[in-house]
Amino acid sequence: MSFLDIKDLDIEYQTRKETIEAGKNVSFSLERGEIIGIVGESGSGKSTVANAIINLIDKPGKITSGSIKLDGIEFCNNENIVQKVRGKKIGFIFQDPQTSLNPLFKIKDQLIETIQTHLKLNHNDAEKKSIDLLREVGIENPEKRINEYPHQFSGGMRQRVVIALAISCEPDLIIADEPTTALDVSIQFKILKLLKQLTIERNLGVIIITHDMGVIAETTDRVVVMRLGKIVEQGKTIEILSNPKSIECKSLVMSVPPTNKKIDRFKLLSPEGKKITNSSVNLTNNIIKNWGVRDINNKKLLDFINVTKTFDDNAIISINKSESKIKALDRVSFQIFEGESFGLVGESGSGKSTIAKIVSSLISPTSGEVYFENVSLHDPKNKLIKNKFRGQIQMIFQDPYSSLNPRFKVKNIIAEPIKFLQKNIGSDLINKNVNDLIDIVGMSRQSLERYPHEFSGGQRQRISIARALATRPRLLICDEPTSALDVSIQAQVLNLLKDLQDQLNLTILFISHDLPVIRQMCDRTTVLKNGVVCETAETEKLFNSPKHPYTKELLNLMPKIESIE
Repeated sequence: MSFLDIKDLDIEYQTRKETIEAGKNVSFSLERGEIIGIVGESGSGKSTVANAIINLIDKPGKITSGSIKLDGIEFCNNENIVQKVRGKKIGFIFQDPQTSLNPLFKIKDQLIETIQTHLKLNHNDAEKKSIDLLREVGIENPEKRINEYPHQFSGGMRQRVVIALAISCEPDLIIADEPTTALDVSIQFKILKLLKQLTIERNLGVIIITHDMGVIAETTDRVVVMRLGKIVEQGKTIEILSNPKSIECKSLVMSVPPTNKKIDRFKLLSPEGKKITNSSVNLTNNIIKNWGVRDINNKKLLDFINVTKTFDDNAIISINKSESKIKALDRVSFQIFEGESFGLVGESGSGKSTIAKIVSSLISPTSGEVYFENVSLHDPKNKLIKNKFRGQIQMIFQDPYSSLNPRFKVKNIIAEPIKFLQKNIGSDLINKNVNDLIDIVGMSRQSLERYPHEFSGGQRQRISIARALATRPRLLICDEPTSALDVSIQAQVLNLLKDLQDQLNLTILFISHDLPVIRQMCDRTTVLKNGVVCETAETEKLFNSPKHPYTKELLNLMPKIESIE
């Protein structure tokens, strides 16, 4: 008998309108010392199966039949047994670290509580173990940072804390649901290396749920491919990735951004298995006529000059003011020219999102200048002039769900920036613009009457793009726009952005920790580390002949997988 045995598992969600099969005849096994990957598009049932193992299926969902055995003990619908082993024998790394951590408690309190619940350690020993765990997952100065709250950490840092919590009680089985989504390649490498090391040293079983095929290629021994709640293919990782049999698996592998070359467009497969070669965007002559097409004149659009940003953490109550200051950016300089796609890459805490917030005027720099069309964005004297640029700089955020108002229909979400920035526009013209925008992003006009929760992650990101385009911006800031999407949906969204840039001559500031995506999307790229610019170069030159040691390190640590033809 295997360490973990799942046989003929059926999971259903009973709604008022229909019964949704989230899992159907799911069967696979896991041995100690083995890492298995579960992949598939959003809604394929990956996370549902993982949650079923520890009996965390939300109502009205339930396991209707099947078996889940760990070390020969039946877990299926056996809450008493699962409750005893959840957290101790089974560690779970959740996808969203923001909702996994209690915002009201310090990191120290959350780690110590977990450790003392399952291990017989006093407070001092539990605190020492907590500090060691934070150091093990790559958090610098853990003695100081353990006394901070979750909101004081970046997204990648919070994910490391969640991983420390999962391994704190030395479990036998670790279930990692998108464990590296928010992490840059250097930390991703360390976390995956840590998981592999723990698997060998402690003879663990590990299940990794991810849409990152590079992680699958470099980490897992076997792969399970799911679609619509069913397993469509499973086998050894090298066989699945080099010679996929099912259409779903071929589609996933073909959608992966290549790491060794730049391509014009991402490859996509139709449900029938045919290659989709046409553009994902078809702008009509009427839309182009209404919008107008800007000429690409290659003039300097954005000038970021010697910008420093210091965050004064707890400055009001701090005795030693210098210790409370965090320098997010240190004399950062770069230029973006009209019509180009400019990339920012670096690890968590490198200052990428801080730059985006400064460019979009959400925060002000401590020193330095930011010019948009030779007008200073942060000079108080330019307040009136600056207002005209508000619609010309727009941002697409990382998480489309939290950036869309859940109480607004899609038509109101897209119309809101038009009404705000064009006070005198009539309702007929607003509706026409909204219809044009939903056409541009490849969604039906019927979707305008629905709410954000009724869409998938990829569809919500398309709505975010439509809203960002509503003011007809000249500079579009994309802050990790596809990090939460599976590779096939990511390919569709990136193709969409490529098409929009080509047909509307947009300028794009693209922020990502995903190096293969940066290679495919950007003309020039700046590499950041700890708020300092390491290197700026043409993207292909950067990948083929990196100059800075940190850039070389990032490229060496990048998971490598090539698309199939």
